[in-house]
Amino acid sequence: MRTLCASTLIGEFFVIGFAGLVAMRTSDLSAATVWTVSGIAMALCVLLCGFITRPGGVQLGWALQIALLAGGFVVPAMFFLGACFGGLWWASVHFGKKIDEAKAHFAAGAEPAAGAESAG
Repeated sequence: MRTLCASTLIGEFFVIGFAGLVAMRTSDLSAATVWTVSGIAMALCVLLCGFITRPGGVQLGWALQIALLAGGFVVPAMFFLGACFGGLWWASVHFGKKIDEAKAHFAAGAEPAAGAESAG
């Protein structure tokens, strides 16, 4: 799960940075305000990569997704991008857990699933 979630978060890091550039040009907010908010969100993306497997890490990631979606009130394209990254976050968490379960099952020395045996 960590790898998939971290990949999503690093993608968000870049999107937030580019959205900050757009917001600086198109909104009435000062550059200091835009870069303070964007910088905190970008730092949270990077820090969250290390805390995904800790208690509350996934919930903090969901809070970041909501904040990214709310960025659409400043940069309208963020409504679409926030929804896309929300879907990616869901998929990263959902399928990441399945991958972790499969790895644990395999590490425990369990037999391969039906249909996965090799002929021989």
